[in-house]
Amino acid sequence: MSRFLNARPQSGEPGERRSLPRIVAALWRRADPALRMRLGGSMGLLAGIAALNAAFPLLLARAVDALSRPDAGAGGLVLWLLVGYGVAQWLSRALNEWRWSLFGPLEQGFGRILGLAVFKHVHGLSLRFHLGRRTGAISRTIDNGLRAMRELLFDVVFNVLPVLIELALIAVVLLHRFPAHFAALALVTLAFYGACLAVGAEAVRRHMRRAVAERAAAHGQAIDSFLNYETVKYFGAEGLIAQRYDAALGSVERLTLKAFFVRSLSGVVQALILSAGLTLTLVLVAREVGSGNLTVGDFVLVNTYLLQLVRPLERLGQLYRSIREAMAEIDLLLDLMVEKPEVVDRPGALPLPAGPGHVRFDRVCFAYDPDDGRTVLHDISFEVPAGRTLAIVGPTGAGKSTIGRLLFRFYDPTAGSISIDGADIRTVTQASLRAAIGVVPQDAVLFNDTIGYNIAFGRFSATPEEVRAAAAQAEIAAFIERLPAGYDTLVGERGLKLSGGEKQRVAIARAILKRPRILLFDEATSALDSRTERAIQANLRRISQGTTTIVIAHRLSTIVHADEILVLDEGRIVERGRHAELLARGGAYAALWARQAADHARAAE
Repeated sequence: MSRFLNARPQSGEPGERRSLPRIVAALWRRADPALRMRLGGSMGLLAGIAALNAAFPLLLARAVDALSRPDAGAGGLVLWLLVGYGVAQWLSRALNEWRWSLFGPLEQGFGRILGLAVFKHVHGLSLRFHLGRRTGAISRTIDNGLRAMRELLFDVVFNVLPVLIELALIAVVLLHRFPAHFAALALVTLAFYGACLAVGAEAVRRHMRRAVAERAAAHGQAIDSFLNYETVKYFGAEGLIAQRYDAALGSVERLTLKAFFVRSLSGVVQALILSAGLTLTLVLVAREVGSGNLTVGDFVLVNTYLLQLVRPLERLGQLYRSIREAMAEIDLLLDLMVEKPEVVDRPGALPLPAGPGHVRFDRVCFAYDPDDGRTVLHDISFEVPAGRTLAIVGPTGAGKSTIGRLLFRFYDPTAGSISIDGADIRTVTQASLRAAIGVVPQDAVLFNDTIGYNIAFGRFSATPEEVRAAAAQAEIAAFIERLPAGYDTLVGERGLKLSGGEKQRVAIARAILKRPRILLFDEATSALDSRTERAIQANLRRISQGTTTIVIAHRLSTIVHADEILVLDEGRIVERGRHAELLARGGAYAALWARQAADHARAAE
């Protein structure tokens, strides 16, 4: 047993990695012209700041050389050079502060574009993906990935690019004014610095990527335990889930500390490289000044440039490490973005043609995983004429709910075809197909919003009167009206403030409000008491007149009125017919009926 309790869910292998440049290119294409102009303006502003920063030492060096002359005077060239130096310093700082007013709209604009794209993508993924992932882990991956993308945008545009521009400008000045061996020394220093930076940052990224994945798993465990609060209490499992959560956090801690150690070690080596390069360069310049080949102003120029570059280079090193750490978060988001939907519209798919709702399954076979050799449905064929009611019964695991999922096209059959009004559902758009089908699932899950919102979700254009009418038909209007807040009552996370029967009736009202061509009830009244069930069944029979209805049922008493009943066992149709016919045959259906009648009689004693 402990093997199962301590087992950790495995995340899927990452798919083909979508490159970050492609994500950035997609963001650029979706950005409106104003956002693009703002980004262009920001780049121009940053180039201006870099140019001003490169000009400071030149002004200061000229002033020092002027002061070194015997005829130097405070009212002449020196004064104007120093005034220019001060104005340039102010202008650089003013522009640097102004960039924040540009960054806010950029961050929010691109963040909104990316956030919406990720949201739509995840909702477009197939049911199989969502059943295999923890909601909390997905949520954390999205939140952290979007935050990391915003940080990356800021770091690249407002920190990395200015430093690179400034480096290029300073390199041009140094090459123009000083011997080539100075530039060679600077390049060697930068090469060693860059190599150390890249190696250290990659090691940090590896540890941080694993830490991020572990943190997402820990977050998923926490969310899972909160959603199953009652189950935890029922089994007194607080200690167990706390132990599992602590183990996950411990793994995060170990990996993060490894990353911090590597980051610190890399920073120490980088500081040594910069200090050695700075010292050696100044020694060489001092010798040239002593021999008369360079002036004191040149020494000040080189010293100022080097000191001016040390902080940006150190900052660049920190930024590179931060970017690599952010990439650990972004990697997981990119893995999510390259997930392919299992069910997609074909090129040129058309809306489902108008029709009365004739459903046909033709030799349908299905396996959730074709590689494991377990086929869930075998050669299923049936028709539901428009306006008729088909019931599907059978033991647990017979494949009843799978038929509903195939009709709604959560999956495609591995063989055979499904059609509505003569159109193969694989050839029509998913949106039009799903608009034609109203589903009441066995486990009704509601949004953490009001009762009115959850019912109106069936048809967004419905009026309040139509919402109330649907609630009345689902036998829940009287209950809602007794509540202090009425239809504005909040139902809680997943509808947990309501009982199972109340949630089920809200789901039924939602399906009624949709006015679909086809109604699918997947054991929709299983959570109701007998009295409420009888009232709702009477209403449903009245409402579904003229509407094609498929009822997946456990209680046989709820489907005696069906025009046809299919009996499934191990994925095969073993019997079909009307209620009276099937009882008369004395087969599987009759045995199920007798068993349920006996259970009901024992319960009544």
